[in-house]
Amino acid sequence: MTALFALATSLLWGLADFGGGLLTRRTPALTVVVVSQSIAVVVLGAVVVATGGWSEAGPQLWFAVAAGLVGPVAMLAFYKALALGPMGVVSPLGSIGVAVPVGVGLMLGERPGLLQFTGILVALAGVCLAGGPQFRGAPVQRQAIALTLLAAFGFGAVMALIAEASTTLTGLFLALFVQRVTNVAAGGLALFVSVRRGAPALPPDGFPWRTLPALAFVGLADVAANGTYSIAAQHGPVTVAAVLASLYPVVTAAAARGILRERLRAVQAAGAGLALVGTVLLASG
Repeated sequence: MTALFALATSLLWGLADFGGGLLTRRTPALTVVVVSQSIAVVVLGAVVVATGGWSEAGPQLWFAVAAGLVGPVAMLAFYKALALGPMGVVSPLGSIGVAVPVGVGLMLGERPGLLQFTGILVALAGVCLAGGPQFRGAPVQRQAIALTLLAAFGFGAVMALIAEASTTLTGLFLALFVQRVTNVAAGGLALFVSVRRGAPALPPDGFPWRTLPALAFVGLADVAANGTYSIAAQHGPVTVAAVLASLYPVVTAAAARGILRERLRAVQAAGAGLALVGTVLLASG
């Protein structure tokens, strides 16, 4: 069961990243975040009511609130990075956020093993290689790399916070609902400020109603991935669940290769691969 749910997490996260990256190439990233997460709020609200999740309310939900504040920043940075750079590079780099839970473990007294130290070095090497070479005659923008690293830190922080927000399945539904409500509130405020400063909230041709199913998929897939990962971690070794769930960049890169026909130079591909290998080593240590 652990392997099944963890692999489902990789598939869902990978497809959500791919869909979000495509949507932000035509629609402002903040709008994508707010709309997709709003749809997720409606669905999660119904699930919480149906399962009686409100009975699990308690002080631990403040972790979900914190995750909800960090989440929009991470998603916005990641979607902008996907819009600026090739998905085959951005997505693997975004997966190194697993270093955050490792850091939390260090503060709690854990000591990393040889695999974890090796993973840190390999991931850093991947960042350097993926950021410098040429892509179709133009360098991968440093802004895309910086945004990806910011997103990675945010995603890792969200994972660590959500892990503290619930211990049961119904509690998980409630924690995810609170997180998404906070996501929408924070993202909506940021969108309002952005519009007041003159930035467009919609494409020139208005709200892209044709992309509503894609927006729904992105929001729901992201929520479902959080849920399947938590279930995987609860039913088996966390290291196994983390390793298998961290393979989601392979799904995004494969989708970009198959649908967008992205071409990576050898050094870039090596850098992206090293970042992914480093993530696996970190999770395995």
